[in-house]
Amino acid sequence: MANAWWGSHLLSPGADDDLWAVSSAPVTRGQLRTAVADLGRVFREQGITEGSSVLLRMKPSFTYIHVLLALWSRGAQVTLVDFRLRPAEYEPLVDLVRPQYVVAAAGAEGPVAGFRQESGFTVQRLPQGRPAADGIRLVQFSSGSTGRPKVIGRAAASVLAELDRHAALPGIPGPRDRVLLLNSVMHNMGLVSGVLHALAVGATLIVPPTLRPAEVVRLMARTQATAVYGTPVHYDLLTRLAGRPELPALRLAVSGGERLPQETYDGFRAHFGVPVNPVYGLTEIGLLAGDLTGTCVPPQLGPPVPGAEVKVVGDELHVRMDSSPYLYGEHADRFTDGWLRTYDRVHQDPASGVLSLLGRSDSLVVVGGLKVDLAEAESVLLAHPRVSEAVVTHGEVIEAYVGADRALTPDELVVWCRERLSPVKIPKRFSVLPRLPRNSTGKLVRDRAQLRGRVTSESSSQVQGER
Repeated sequence: MANAWWGSHLLSPGADDDLWAVSSAPVTRGQLRTAVADLGRVFREQGITEGSSVLLRMKPSFTYIHVLLALWSRGAQVTLVDFRLRPAEYEPLVDLVRPQYVVAAAGAEGPVAGFRQESGFTVQRLPQGRPAADGIRLVQFSSGSTGRPKVIGRAAASVLAELDRHAALPGIPGPRDRVLLLNSVMHNMGLVSGVLHALAVGATLIVPPTLRPAEVVRLMARTQATAVYGTPVHYDLLTRLAGRPELPALRLAVSGGERLPQETYDGFRAHFGVPVNPVYGLTEIGLLAGDLTGTCVPPQLGPPVPGAEVKVVGDELHVRMDSSPYLYGEHADRFTDGWLRTYDRVHQDPASGVLSLLGRSDSLVVVGGLKVDLAEAESVLLAHPRVSEAVVTHGEVIEAYVGADRALTPDELVVWCRERLSPVKIPKRFSVLPRLPRNSTGKLVRDRAQLRGRVTSESSSQVQGER
């Protein structure tokens, strides 16, 4: 993203003493501008300039946002990596993208301590790194159906176009809104729909220092939040609060990342007096569909937003794009003749154009708002020396069915997975059988009902456990 764009579109709206964001303490627009300018000088001294490639791995904080904006102000291509990844997940990503610089939090290990005001970081130069891909400014990862992550590159024009689609959506937060953000700022909805949109329109961003529901609601009341952005998991937690919180300023709740359960939708509306409005997007292109009027209910996603061109082929959603979003020549099968195959199964109402989510046509699922590729968990299990077969499925939770000798226990598999997978990807239930069922052509059965039936029929010899 060109330096001039950041100055004129994101950092310029509002006076220096205007409130930009609130967490454990407030941050003004002037403080934001100063922090970004100071960090820009730091990165200039490090040699980061137009066309540099930088991998950013920090815990959520205002410093993280300042660093990202400062790197973009230098014209750098920034690759975002979740700090929660295990070394076995993180190191292959570094080898794959080969950045020239790594900006990482000082003391990045350990559990999440909530959103921070400030955090230290280090800058490391990697002599063998390769420069930025032509025109690409934002690089993110998304799980692929083969277990190998997709490397997604977005140009400045792609993010600008997404912000335009946000601005055209009726009911979207504007300059007078105070937006409480529960989504992670490391992922697309939190970053673009939350941080960048608020910056662009002059809204005030509210980021809770903790996600404990009672404290989140107290912060919403104290700041008079008018909108809240989150995932179904966040809304489910908020509905568990006793009583009905008094939040008279709240007018809008927005959910993305996965299908919103009907009970969560009903519970939040009963507790807070406003419906949860769905939005739908992809890491590859951002916001594509949504409804903020309160008329769409699960599993409806809303109509395509202005500026998005989609079509339904069979029951799969395809999206028009100028070029493939995938870097390094991978996943070419997903992009053909200007159309990206999403692998999301949908129904589109012929009269209203409203899209309803039916499910996935590959191994990708969403857990807690995060995309998880079941094939990745299968690959990790198959790497165990005593495992011969593995099928991982998803219903209410991720389940693993493993063919192995009878001495192997679920506890051993949990330990094995914890060393190689981030927590959200680890199966919650393990069933160990001497052999897994196969169909008439010899392929492993992947139907959950059939697998559960085999577990029941072999209960005398199988080992079963739940985390």
